[in-house]
Amino acid sequence: MKVSYHGHSVVNIETNGKNILIDPFITGNELCDLDADKVKPDVILLTHGHNDHVGDTVEIAKRNRSLVVAPFELATYLGWKGVETHPLHIGGGYTFDFGRVKLTQAFHGSSYTEEENEKIVYTGMPAGIIFEAEGKTVYHMGDTGLFSDMKLIGERNNVDLLFVPIGDNFTMGPEDAKQAVQWVEPGYTVPIHYNTFPPIKQDAEAFVEAISPIKGKALKAGEFIDL
Repeated sequence: MKVSYHGHSVVNIETNGKNILIDPFITGNELCDLDADKVKPDVILLTHGHNDHVGDTVEIAKRNRSLVVAPFELATYLGWKGVETHPLHIGGGYTFDFGRVKLTQAFHGSSYTEEENEKIVYTGMPAGIIFEAEGKTVYHMGDTGLFSDMKLIGERNNVDLLFVPIGDNFTMGPEDAKQAVQWVEPGYTVPIHYNTFPPIKQDAEAFVEAISPIKGKALKAGEFIDL
C-alpha cells in the first residue's frame, strides 16, 4: 500500500489495484501538487461537507466515474449533483473490493457553502475515516477537536498510519493533537490541516519532534509512505 500526502487534508491511497483519494481540495489549495483535471481516482472518500474538503469532488467523480463514499447527508447532496455515491454513517463500515471503510465520530461542523447563492447547505455529521486493506490500517481523523474516545479507537484498531489535524483555530492545535496521537498510539503519524490559510499556520516539524518516541514525519506535498 502506497499512501501519499498532497497538502491540507488531501491523501491518496494506492492499494488492491485501486486509487483512492481522500478530501480532494485541489483547486484553490496552494499547497497541493495535484491537478484536478488530471487525477484519476477510482474512489473518493470524504470526511465532511466543508468546501476545503469536498473540493473538486463533483468534477473529478463525474469525469472518472469515481465512487464517492461519504456520510449519508453529504452523499445524498452529491448524488443530486449526478455523482455515484455510497452513504455511510458514524460507527458504520462497509467492505468494498478495494478495502474496508468505517466512519468514526469527529467533533466539528459539516456544511457546504454555495457562495453564489449565499447559502449554507447542511451535510450531516462530520467524521473520521478508518481504512483497512492489505492487513494495514490508516486512520484519517478529518477535522476534529480532541475527544477522549480517540483512546478507545486506538485500543480497538491497530493503526499503522495516522493523519492528524494540527492547525488550531478550526481543529485541534499541536498540544491537543499530541494528546490524540498518544491515545491512538499509531505506528506512524503525519500532521495535516495546517499552513493552508493564515489562521492555521503551524510548525509541523516541531510537532513531529514533540510526539517522539512515536514515529512521524511532516510530509511535503507529493511525498509518500509505503506500508
